[in-house]
Amino acid sequence: MSTPAPEDFSHPPLRPRLSVEEMLAAKNTQPIRSLDDLAADTFESDEELEEFLAFTYAERHRDVA
Repeated sequence: MSTPAPEDFSHPPLRPRLSVEEMLAAKNTQPIRSLDDLAADTFESDEELEEFLAFTYAERHRDVA
């Protein structure tokens, strides 16, 4: 009499392999046609953008000296 083998959870179960085109179609994506497609209004004002850039610059150069 044999006992069932324990399940192996060390590897995730295999999923069917999809092509890039199939994955994009499943998510109903559209190609980027211009840079305007990537534009986002992240900052409410030019001053807020300037503050962010100054902070980022300072943080990147904080430990350089």
